[in-house]
Amino acid sequence: MTLDEYNAFCAALPHASHVVQWGGAHVWKVSGKVFAIGGWNDGADLFVTFKCSDLGFEILKEQPGLRPAPYLASRGMKWIQRMTGESMDDAALRDYLRESHRLASLNLTKAKQKELGLNQR
Repeated sequence: MTLDEYNAFCAALPHASHVVQWGGAHVWKVSGKVFAIGGWNDGADLFVTFKCSDLGFEILKEQPGLRPAPYLASRGMKWIQRMTGESMDDAALRDYLRESHRLASLNLTKAKQKELGLNQR
């Protein structure tokens, strides 16, 4: 996934906003809650960091090309960083980004979720 593809995908998610911060990282938020961080690559592949479930974290952290996200995971947060597509292709990454968006939106107040039309079932 290129930086442009990453940004286009995240921009299409409901109520997503973009800011470049933390040393040039492309940070995506839903109503102020971070759900994806792209950048910090040391080669050709874009590093993408995302929030995941407890089970997802336990499974993904051991896969080639993935690791617990620096800084975030060391503070007990369940975030994974994809460094290469070795064990997670772009389609799977998009699925995890969608889920990260959903997980981040669950940290909004119920009133804010309702106002934005998120997580209404």
